[in-house]
Amino acid sequence: MTATATQPTNLAALRAPQEASMPAVRAGFFDLQSFELMQRIAKGFASSTLVPREYQNNVANCMIALNLAQRINGDPLMVMQNLVIVHGRPTWSSQYLIATANMCGRFTAIRFEFFGDRGADTWGCRGWAIEKSTGEKLVGADITIGIAKEEGWYSKNGSKWKSIPQQMLMYRAGSWWVRAYAPELSMGLMTADEAEDTFDLVQGTDGKLAVDLSALRDDPAGEHGEHPQIEERQPVTIPQQTAAPAAERVDAETGELIDRNAQQQSGDSPGFADAHAAVRSGDYDLARDLARGLPDAQRQQIEAAIANLDDGARQQQDAPARGRARQQRGQGGLGLD
Repeated sequence: MTATATQPTNLAALRAPQEASMPAVRAGFFDLQSFELMQRIAKGFASSTLVPREYQNNVANCMIALNLAQRINGDPLMVMQNLVIVHGRPTWSSQYLIATANMCGRFTAIRFEFFGDRGADTWGCRGWAIEKSTGEKLVGADITIGIAKEEGWYSKNGSKWKSIPQQMLMYRAGSWWVRAYAPELSMGLMTADEAEDTFDLVQGTDGKLAVDLSALRDDPAGEHGEHPQIEERQPVTIPQQTAAPAAERVDAETGELIDRNAQQQSGDSPGFADAHAAVRSGDYDLARDLARGLPDAQRQQIEAAIANLDDGARQQQDAPARGRARQQRGQGGLGLD
């Protein structure tokens, strides 16, 4: 009876799927199983209509968003909803960055305090929070309307600094606080409103933000200071000095060039100097090859030098024969056999 009672349990164990005994796999990029799991999750998000258009039918963008969610321990859908693509670069929304710092558990919720006269350039805001592990009050940088004007945020086309300055002061103070005390949460990315203040953005019909490149090229007078006066000058043409042709003077006995102008010209033309050296060494074939790429005047000088040396060599070869002929004639005249 005991064996019969335990048999179903053993059969159920044998029928259990093999996946139950496999180790848990975490989505990632650096091993096969993790990468396949990441792709399967990304395909699910890419086929959904609840994600922004930048992620619909785009598995690669979904995988990058999943990786960022893992790094900050955030929800993937919330990351996709708040990761705004501006000019091909991901940016965070300011409210999501502040919310991430509030939920990380290391600090109390970020609070804001205003100072200065409302509506004046001195009106500003700073963020602060208490670090739970030490009890220290962490105070962020001061953001004022004057800073917004000096940095050019206030005068940008479509800027919200004129319509909702209080909200923009809190957003900017909060994002700067996170960047100062919890940079691992922002991952080095800008916020969407910072990108809008840096570039003139235009929102298209598809909801995407694009940069107006003409705004980057054109700077209206007075917006970023006066333009420096540029003096227009006409190009100056410098006449090219043409060297006088060198006289072709060759030593009749040695075949060397003895004209000074020719020597100066050879110093200006390495090809001519090489051809001249080949003539002196007796390599006439090499000298002729180098002379083909030289100007006519220099080529003629090399050819003349080769011809003179050839004549001299033939004369030296013929000299013994002529001497023997004269000697034989002299002996014949003297009656010598």
